[in-house]
Amino acid sequence: MLQFNAGARQQLPPQIFEQIGHYRREVFINRLGWELHTIGGLELDEFDSPDAVYVSCHDEIGDVNGVARLLPTTVPYLMEKVFPGLWAGGELPHAPHIWELSRFAAMDLTKQSSLATHQVSSAIAPEFLRQVMHTAKSRGARTLITVSPVGIERLLRVNGFKAKRAGVPMLFGPTPITALQIDLSD
Repeated sequence: MLQFNAGARQQLPPQIFEQIGHYRREVFINRLGWELHTIGGLELDEFDSPDAVYVSCHDEIGDVNGVARLLPTTVPYLMEKVFPGLWAGGELPHAPHIWELSRFAAMDLTKQSSLATHQVSSAIAPEFLRQVMHTAKSRGARTLITVSPVGIERLLRVNGFKAKRAGVPMLFGPTPITALQIDLSD
């Protein structure tokens, strides 16, 4: 049975926030090879601000197997500052009902499979994303925006999520990425 935690850093128990930071380091730095900063062994960046809301998923023994960061677009956010060229149609969103989803990962790190294979086959990803969406909606979001590998768009649709491109894909290293909008209406 999956367990979920959600809240701003100051609302989460310190051990949960540490688990989130360690999990992010393992996924994004150690497995994906992204060149990101760590602070005290935790993967953190300038968008881990007091406005950030974290959602984590834990298995029955408490191990993290999913993380996500949510930010309202009324404060500086990743797509705006790092990937503005992905957004088509002019000015990036700045509205209290549009939130950014970043640092999303949902995989069991104890399984011996490749990251790419496991992301596609992860049984927890759709359930975890629904929890992330519920958390965003509870804070007033009606739309999520995100920068994602192009393949995630297909996975979202296959799992019944209302996602559409918000720009033209570009290469980020060897990976084609795109901006997506995810409608949170039922």
